[in-house]
Parts: sequence; C-alpha cells; structure tokens
Amino acid sequence: MPFRPASRASLATASLAALAVLALGACDSGEETGSAAADGPSVLVPGLPGEDNRTLSAEEAREQRTDDDSPNAADVTYARMMIVHHEQALVMTDLAPDRAASGGVKRLAERIAAAQGPEIDAMRGWLTGHGKKETETGPDGGHGGHDHSAMPGMATEAQLKKLRQARGEAFDQLFLTLMITHHEGALTMVADVKAQGNNVQIEEMADDVVATQTSEIVRMRGML
Repeated sequence: MPFRPASRASLATASLAALAVLALGACDSGEETGSAAADGPSVLVPGLPGEDNRTLSAEEAREQRTDDDSPNAADVTYARMMIVHHEQALVMTDLAPDRAASGGVKRLAERIAAAQGPEIDAMRGWLTGHGKKETETGPDGGHGGHDHSAMPGMATEAQLKKLRQARGEAFDQLFLTLMITHHEGALTMVADVKAQGNNVQIEEMADDVVATQTSEIVRMRGML
C-alpha cells in the first residue's frame, strides 16, 4: 500500500495533545508571564516517517489544524461507486413489503432504506460541491469507469430475479443472505477509501456506513 501522509485529524490531535502538556508544565512552573501568556507555548509536532520533529508556535499550530484535505481519486471513486451500491440496496428493500413473511424483515428493510436514501443524497451533494459528475466520463465522451457488477457484495441480475420471484419465508431467507453479502461489500469499499482517500467528509460518511451496516449485519445473521 502506498504511503499516505498523516491526516488533518491526526496532526491536529498530536498538536493539541502536545499543547496541553506544555501548557500544564508552564502553569506548574510559574513561568507563564508577559508575552508567553499572550502567545501561548510552543508545540512539538512529530514528523512524518523519515522527517524530523518540528517545533511550532501556538499560532502555527492553529494554522496546522487546517491542512489540506482536498479530495483525491479514491474519494471521488468511493462516492460514485457507493451511490450505485446503495441504489441496489434500495431495489432490494423495495421488494420486502409485498413479499416478506416476517415483520422483522419488513422493518429491517425499512430501516435500511431510511438510512441509505439520505446517504445517497449526501454523496451526490458532495460530488456536486466538488465539481464532480456522478458518472465518470470516458476519454471518448462516453460513460467510462468501473464495472458496477464487480463491486464487492453486489447481487447479480440472476440473484435479483430470483429475489423478485420469491415469496414468504423463501424471500426472507434470500433477502437476508443477499443483504448480508451486500453490507459486507460496502465495508470492503469503506476500508479501501479509509486507506487511500484524503477528504475528511468522505471519511466521516464512510464511518457512518461502518457503524450502521456492522450493526445490521449482526442483526441479519441472528434472523437467519
């Protein structure tokens, strides 16, 4: 995996921790007077691998906490792919009210739809806000990009056809099986963007996916 520079959050945490320690030391020693009290203590920021540590003034430390989190290719790809991934989940949940036998499965499907619909809107808004189209355009002007059927956890057309045809307990079992796999695929995508992405907002959205879908996987496994 290629080396990824420290994130804004990690640098900010290091700076704040060092700031707190140095400030306490100054108060205990009674050395905080005059301009030192006004300017604040200096902050030692650990360097990246292969780099020396740096000593920053309080003002420089505050500026450091606003380092660049511009989206990179991994962030954009995640948003585009997760929109498609969530859309398939909504296709599956739309089938539950008329086909599921279990009230628990119907409520679960409603919960999944209630979470993933707004997440799709948020990711579309993020792409628009960063000047990115929802669908990648190829060099010839056509639609390029990824094979959506190859995304982790995506149900095949044959599986979706079988789900549409199922009723009652057969639907419940197939829905849970496919949705567990679908959620696990989403977690794989999250792991990829958290390792390779750079944007804080995308990371926060990915963390929301982890929290929600991990809980739902546990619940669905208990329903099988």
